[in-house]
This record gives sequence, C-alpha cells and structure tokens, in this order.
Amino acid sequence: MARMTLIIGVYADDLIITSSEQEDIDAFKREMTAMFHMSDLGMLGYYLGIEVEQSNRDITLCKCAYAKKLLEQCGMGDYKPCQATMEEKLKLLKDNVVAKVDTTRYRNIVGGMRYLTHTRPDISFAVGYVSRFMEEPQEDHLAVIKHLLRYIAGTCGYGIVYSQRSTATLELSAYSDSDMVGDVNTRQSTTGVMFFLSDCPVSWQSQKQRIIALSTCEAEYIAAATASCQGTWLRRLLQELTGEVLCGPVLRVENKSAIALARNPVLHDWSKDIDIKYHYIRDCIDGGCIKLEYVETARQFGDILTQTLIRLRL
Repeated sequence: MARMTLIIGVYADDLIITSSEQEDIDAFKREMTAMFHMSDLGMLGYYLGIEVEQSNRDITLCKCAYAKKLLEQCGMGDYKPCQATMEEKLKLLKDNVVAKVDTTRYRNIVGGMRYLTHTRPDISFAVGYVSRFMEEPQEDHLAVIKHLLRYIAGTCGYGIVYSQRSTATLELSAYSDSDMVGDVNTRQSTTGVMFFLSDCPVSWQSQKQRIIALSTCEAEYIAAATASCQGTWLRRLLQELTGEVLCGPVLRVENKSAIALARNPVLHDWSKDIDIKYHYIRDCIDGGCIKLEYVETARQFGDILTQTLIRLRL
C-alpha cells in the first residue's frame, strides 16, 4: 500500500498544504477551519515574496515583483540593464584609499538581494561576494552593487521552473566547484554547490571556505565534502517525505586529483593539512551515500556559484 503524506509549510499564520491525495488536503482544511478562523486562498500563487505559476505541465517560481520593488527602493528603476552580474575576474580589496559609503544603506541593499537569491542561483555568487564588505563598505564596493542591480533590472522575470516530466523520478545529482584563492583579502577559496532533482535545481550555495587551501585539489576536495554533507541531508529528507529508499546522489567534480583523494585514503601526504571534518566525504563514498563522477569544465554547473561568468556562459 502506498504511503500517504501530508506536508504543511508554516510561516507565522501562513500555511502551504500539499499531499499526494486531494482528500487529505480537504480533511486537514476542515479540521483547521473548525478550530481556527482560516481563509482558504485556493491554489498557491504568492508566498513570502515568491510568485508561483502552476499549470498541468510545470510550476514556476520567481520574485519579479519583489525585484522591481527592490530596484525602486535603491533608486535603480530607470537604469540601463547589463548582461552580467559583475565584471569578469573582478577582485575587490577591503582596505583601500577609496572613500567609505553609508554602512546602513549598503547592508540594506545587500540584505534585500540575499532574499532574492532564493529563486535566483545566477546571482548567488555576486551577492555573496559583495556581502564580504559589509563591515566597512567603500565606493568601489557600492559600484559593484549598482552593476548587479542593473543586471537584476534586466532579468526580473528570471526564476526556477519545475516540470512534471522532469520531477517524475526522484534522482538527486549535484555539482561542486571552487575557485582557487578567490578572495584576495584572506586568500580563501569559494565553494559552489548545486543540487538537482532530476534536472531541476532544488538547492544551491556559494560561500567562502573556512580554511585556506594550499592547492586546487584541496579547494575542490573541500567543496566536494561540503556537497556530501548537503547531499546526505537532502537524501534523508526526501526518503522521509516519500517513504521510498533513494540511491545516493551522483556528485560531479571537475578535478580528477580531488576525486582520487576522496576515493583513496592512502594518499595521506596530500591531505595532512586538511581539517578532519572534510574527510567525511570518504565515509560517504564507502557507505554508498555519494557517488563521485568527473565532469568537464564546460558542463560544470557549479561554476556559476564560484565566479562571474561571461555573457556566453550565462
């Protein structure tokens, strides 16, 4: 007998209700209406700034209205759009001779853009990069933010599409990537991880690594270990929601040395300086929780989370 699951998303007094059976949803609504004063708004169309368009073929999530409101608040509504989030290979310094700008305004803009990344993985790296300068922002940092806002102005309608055909099978896959010493201030690298359910993105992150990698291999290895932790959690969550036993996700990495290091613990000379917690990936591989595969740079979707891509790559 198939398992029936009722899933309820709660934020304050706003609820999202979904189930494999319409009868379960209707029964829950009747119980809630009997206990509380509740309004039934029907099919989900708007939730926490996310605009939801549903059809028989797919579901689209975007934040077009929120993006336009953000641009108006920043006084960028009439600016000419641009084609990329940032200038390619741009490096910013924390301590510079450039004049400082209003810290509160800078933080408000960055905070608004961070909320936009919930449906926009294409801006995640750029938003994370400008977030590194919120302590003492300067004019060159603010100039990068204005460039990013111009990109958002030209892509307000961008979002995530989940097609019924693509999500028919529950197969997790992931891409992990890193830049080597991308932060010129701390010499730390950036980790980029993106997870797909079939071919639809469901989770992504772009963050500065906590330790300094001594080689490209180490930077990629640390990124892959971060992806392993996220993949283990996502797999368990899906199994809990569906009641099905899922295979370990395939993790695609473009560095063959990092793959060899993860698969072969004998290569200890390469990893003496890596924090013990990052060797978690080896247990994941041994237990079948993660499968590593090599992917060419041209097919590495994680690139968008570790660097500014040129117009053709976007």
